[in-house]
Amino acid sequence: MIVYGIKSCDSVKKATTWLTKKKIKFEFHDYKAEGISEEKLQNWSKQVGWERIMNKKSITWRDLGEEAQQKVTNEKAAIAVMKEKTSIIKRPLIEMNDQVMTVGFNEEEYQRVFKK
Repeated sequence: MIVYGIKSCDSVKKATTWLTKKKIKFEFHDYKAEGISEEKLQNWSKQVGWERIMNKKSITWRDLGEEAQQKVTNEKAAIAVMKEKTSIIKRPLIEMNDQVMTVGFNEEEYQRVFKK
């Protein structure tokens, strides 16, 4: 299982703390340090939709400016932005065996998905 996110993100901290307390093993992939591939973003988009993994409530989204935001109307445009500005990807995103398990942190969802 891989947790994708940014170490300094509060939601990521909550998620990794929750997983650790439940003794669920995971690897951590830091977007800031390691980036993210276009193929991975395409795979996630096909599974859950680019709209779900792009965080339009983020500071990064607001900082894009209205003109750039209006160009994000499809998967290809969204992936280009997410690849360049990884902080705009909703986090944490948890993947197991190339399948998206969860996006964001919600304790009730984690209890259901991870049966803990």
